This record gives sequence, C-alpha cells and structure tokens, in this order.
Amino acid sequence: MRHSAKRVSLSFSRGTLVLEGLARRELPAALEPLGIWDARLPAWRGDAMHYDQVVQIAEQAGLPIEDGVPEWQTIHWPQVQLHTLREEQQQAVRNWTSQGKGYLVMPTGTGKTEVALTIMAQRMLSTLVVAPVRDLMYQWHRRILTGLGYDAGVIGDNVYRVCPISVTTYDSAYLHMDRLGNRFGLVVFDECHHLPGQQRRDAARMSAAPYRLGLTATPERSDNRHVDLTWLIGPLVYDLPLADVTGRSLARYEVVRIPVYLSDAEQARYNQLSDVVRRYMHARRRENPKYCWQDVCADTARTPEARAALKAYRARQAIEDRAREKLRVLEDLFRLHQGEPCLVFTGSNAMAREVSRRFLVPCLLSHCGKKERREVLEGLGTGRYPVLVANQVLDEGVDLPEVKVAVVIGGSSSTRQAKQRLGRILRRSGNLPARLYEIVCADTKDVQRSRRRRSSDAYTGAKTLRKEAPRC
Repeated sequence: MRHSAKRVSLSFSRGTLVLEGLARRELPAALEPLGIWDARLPAWRGDAMHYDQVVQIAEQAGLPIEDGVPEWQTIHWPQVQLHTLREEQQQAVRNWTSQGKGYLVMPTGTGKTEVALTIMAQRMLSTLVVAPVRDLMYQWHRRILTGLGYDAGVIGDNVYRVCPISVTTYDSAYLHMDRLGNRFGLVVFDECHHLPGQQRRDAARMSAAPYRLGLTATPERSDNRHVDLTWLIGPLVYDLPLADVTGRSLARYEVVRIPVYLSDAEQARYNQLSDVVRRYMHARRRENPKYCWQDVCADTARTPEARAALKAYRARQAIEDRAREKLRVLEDLFRLHQGEPCLVFTGSNAMAREVSRRFLVPCLLSHCGKKERREVLEGLGTGRYPVLVANQVLDEGVDLPEVKVAVVIGGSSSTRQAKQRLGRILRRSGNLPARLYEIVCADTKDVQRSRRRRSSDAYTGAKTLRKEAPRC
C-alpha cells in the first residue's frame, strides 16, 4: 500500500531511530523485524544501524520521509599525501567501494591503515575511527594528520573533543555513541575482531553511518562471535592470504620451535600442583560431568577448595612461563643475534619484568604511559635498546621500528595472538628474512598451547631446532 499523502518523520534518539507519523497498522511489514513498536510515543523504534534499510523500505512503500537523522557533512581535506597503494591494497579499496560496507582481512604489515586512509580520502565524509586501545587511537590521529592534513578530534583518554573527523576507542565509542551515532557517515573499526563483544557491539548498533569499514588480520574469535561482523559491519569483502604476500609485500620468515625442560625441582613442583588441580576437577565432575574451568572461577568466591585449585593452576602456569631453562636459551639467542633488534613476547607481566631485570632491557606493559612507550619505541628504532620485552601490549596494531627477530617464551593458545606476534617482524626491508623463535617447556601444558598456536597457516613449515628427548 502506498501512502502518497502521508508524511512521516525519521529522527535519531539516543542510538535508535524513531519513525513517527504512522499508526502501528500502517507500518510497512519489512520494518517489523528491524525494531519494535514503542507505545510511549507512539512510534516505531529500531537500532540506528538500520538507517539505510529504513530509508529504502520507506521509499519502496511510498512514504515521504522527513529525514532528520544525518548530521554528517562533506569533508574537504587540507592535503592528501598518501603512499601509492600496491596492487593488493588497490584491490581491497575497489572491493569495499563496490559495496560501501564490509570488512577486510589483511595480514599485519600489509598496509590496512593506508587502505582505510585512501577510502576516507575518496569518500570525503565525516568519519569516526574506532581503535581497541589508546595507543592505537593516537597513532590513527597522527596518521590522519600526516596523510590527510586534518587535526582529528579525540574521544577517550579523558578527552572529549568531537570533530567531523574523530578517533576513539571501542570502550569510549559504545559509551558515547548514543550522542554521536548520527554525526558520522563513515565508521572505521580497526582490529574489528574486538567489535562483537557483548558491550562493544553497541558502538555499531547505535551508529547510523551508512558506510562501514572493518580492518583486521585475524577475524576469528574463540566464542565464534566473529560471525556477527557481517551483521555489524557488512560482509567480508577482501581476504588476503599471508602466503600471497610473503616475500613480496612482507618479508620471508622462518618459525623455529625450541623445546626445553624444567629442572628436577621445577618438574616436581609442577607435578604436585597438577595433582591438586586434577583431583579437584575429578571430584567435581563426578557430581557434574559438565563442570568446567569457568565454574571453578565462579566457585572461588564460595569454597576454599576452588580457591586452592585456582591458586595451584596459576602457580603451575607461572612455572611454565618462568622456567630457568627458558631464560638460559633466551640468553643464547641474544648472543646469536647480537647487534640485531629483538622483541621478546611473554605470557605474563611477571615474566616480562623478570626478563627486563635479568638482561637490563626495557619492557612495555599495559599500564606504561604514553611518554614512556614513545621513548622506548624510539630507543628500539635508534639502537639504544637492543631488546624490547612485552606481554600483550605489542600483540596488535602498534607501529614498531624495523625488527626481524622475535622470541615467544609464553602466551595463550590463540592462533590470533600467534599471527599478530609474527606480524610484528614481517615488514619488508630489502631481502632480510625474519625469524620467530618459540621456546616451549616439554612435558607441560605449554606444549598443548604451542600446538594450538601452530595450527595457524602462518606457522606452516615451522621447524624444531632440536628433537625432544625423554627425561632421564
């Protein structure tokens, strides 16, 4: 049914769209799955992310909408000084432009930021860039300033300066999007695998931006919520395999696995702690076969047995992460690559600090300030610091000086973390190859985590430096 004389208004209200001027029975049927009828107004109300669909549905139904949603504007860039894109980057731009929505999967170091800046330059719309952490937010601010000549606004880190081009973090985006959701025509979600989280997804739901771009090297999530990226951003429009750019846009690389053993004292303590965890889990699973580790964490507030099991588990993991033999092999690798800058990735802050104290090298942790981080990264680039140790803060996104050697002495079993850490050393510089060492404690759970990490295609062809031998 067409409503030639009927006029309705569409407005933005605290992260939602409100369609007024129609009785409930007059709503086009296509609107029903996109929202609800709000009897308080009365009006139809739905998530702001459906703005494009609502406008199209109204046009098809012959509704002359008074559209009060868009407050974004055309941008005239002061200057555009971007690098010439490589062929794979140009293809990514073309694929996204053909749809105007969607996410790109490109390995770390292949220039996702340049792709996004090119799309921003071409689209010429008010844009919000959403990054996972403050460091990346400020990094985007610098790249926009140097590449497009625009001093972007900052929303986050105790700053609230909104401009037609702004940068923010995921946490700040979902807190403020109810006020900002109609002010940007393009939203760029950097490291977009963070977006499907329970709260962070509101940053996409409350935005009316008709154009959406997601960037990631590793879209997969352990909770399988990465499937929601299609709903929140758009379809996968470009997927660049690591093998297609290795030796071309990225450096050739080698992954070397080095198995080590715990000392007799460490192994005895490790076995004792494992028994504590095993006995507790066995007892609980006799009562509830589905009892899992999440239940242990929940029970720590109620029973001393659960607290003892959790304490034993963490102590056991500390032995894996901080084994003396790992530090001895790490020292050998420093000697082997003397004069070459090196990254060391650990599994805990305690291990990062221990490596830092033992070898008198700086470490970066999540609580380090901006000034300290900048000074340390500059020191690594100039050679003042030969080694930089980190737990998780360098896993993704942060621009690093040229480094071709990395050592992993701890971490999760996540293939995403494995790819991100490998990507830190793959930026090409001449024909220099990159090398990633993975030091793993044999006869511990460290082996299982290593195997899961190596299930990634990035670790195909990884070799073991020496064969594991049974303990005597």
